[in-house]
Amino acid sequence: MTTTLRPTEPLHHAADGALSRRYQVCVNSRPVGRVHLATEPGSGPPVARIHELGIDEPDRGRGRGTVAALAAEEVARGWGCRRIEVTVPGEATAALGLVRALGYVLRNRIMEKPLDDSVLVLPPGSADRPMTQDEYETWDRAGRRDYAEDWIRRGVPEAEALAKADRDFGGALPQGPATANMWLSVLEHEGVPVGDLWLGRRGGRAFVYDVRVRADRRGHGHGRTLMRLAEARAAAAGLTAIALNVFAGNTPAERLYETLGYGTTEYHLYKTLL
Repeated sequence: MTTTLRPTEPLHHAADGALSRRYQVCVNSRPVGRVHLATEPGSGPPVARIHELGIDEPDRGRGRGTVAALAAEEVARGWGCRRIEVTVPGEATAALGLVRALGYVLRNRIMEKPLDDSVLVLPPGSADRPMTQDEYETWDRAGRRDYAEDWIRRGVPEAEALAKADRDFGGALPQGPATANMWLSVLEHEGVPVGDLWLGRRGGRAFVYDVRVRADRRGHGHGRTLMRLAEARAAAAGLTAIALNVFAGNTPAERLYETLGYGTTEYHLYKTLL
């Protein structure tokens, strides 16, 4: 039997240069599933993303998904893409195993936790306050640089990573610390700044964009305090869930989030197209 992709719509060209097209997965011309493939806007060669890949229940377990994924990669190569990405839901263990077997590498994951109305009690000597404008400017420069370096270490070309950092920071904080639905805080311990928190509202839930302990203050529980602070602030704003992104390989952060009750809701993986 032959498994192929059959276009179900014309190739769409967006104003920003992105491409998009939907396909049927067919076995000997019989539809058994669907694929949605698109490219991401950005600098450098286009990056493809599999937005959807589904095989109908009666045809699962026969390798149809594997062939469809490989066919999508061929389409992406034809579009000039050098990299392809996919997001796998946290509960989809079979899909995660499939994409890993095809050579996709875990880049980052989204973790989430439901919130309750527990009251935050900061450790003795600890207090939080809003970030000042001067502190924000220093924090913003360092944050963009470190964020770009995280992506560079995970295979993103430097120019693309720098552009992404500017786009993500600038887009999320257009008015800096005065941006609506964003909270930038400094944690102090005995009057000395020990860490920073960037918390915001995104998609009906709280999102921890960045939490950072000063290098000379690590190992004293300040990271846990910052996370508890984020949860308390989100609950006080009436939000019922809080989420965050963690890059693969950041073992201390992953362990901290897991002990705090966060579970994985999305895995983000990529593959270099040769």
